Amino acid sequence: MSSRFVQNRDCEYFPCHQGADPADFNCLFCYCPLYALGDRCGGDFTYTNDGIKDCSACLFPHRPENYPRVCAKLAEIVEKCKKA
Repeated sequence: MSSRFVQNRDCEYFPCHQGADPADFNCLFCYCPLYALGDRCGGDFTYTNDGIKDCSACLFPHRPENYPRVCAKLAEIVEKCKKA
């Protein structure tokens, strides 16, 4: 079993993004760790009229092939925290 790909087909929201292919939907990053990067997260997001980031159309962290890219972006968050 790989720690890079996890599915929870018993989750009541699986898959939690409309239009996602259940066959390769990765639940590992159920809550996106890149949210804090704002517009530099690399995903497909919009902002609501209230200025809240809306990631409901984003599949970036849920695609198995993006695992290395998500991990690389996590390093950006670490660096950002160091500077703060």
